[in-house]
Amino acid sequence: MIRVHIFNTHRGYRPDVELIRRTARQVFRREKRSDAECNIVFIQDERMIELNGKYLDHWFTTDVLTFPLGGAKAKELIGEIYINIDQARRQALDYNVFIKDEILRLTIHGTLHLMGYRDTSKRQKAEMTRLEDFYLMLK
Repeated sequence: MIRVHIFNTHRGYRPDVELIRRTARQVFRREKRSDAECNIVFIQDERMIELNGKYLDHWFTTDVLTFPLGGAKAKELIGEIYINIDQARRQALDYNVFIKDEILRLTIHGTLHLMGYRDTSKRQKAEMTRLEDFYLMLK
């Protein structure tokens, strides 16, 4: 079973919860992960800086953070994805896209990270971008 829970702590934005849930579930299904539980939490810059600092020793904001919570041998995929609405707004302006679409891209990106995809090399980044584009077309 795939379970996606949405939490919004950002006071200035109301995400389309059902669209986000449907998008994350679709990524899990298409990536052949039928047993997954994920929390997606919408936050602001200040909270992202706190999380980055506490867990990654990076004292700056970013758009998305993903935390796998299950052990390496866990059958069920469990994790949390934190999406920074403030950064998503800036990126939407920079990329000339609707904020809704940028948030969907970040949802897909975080979900892919949860399943083990990385973006530390050029090749990995290109693969993740290709998958993000593919899943955005399906929405």
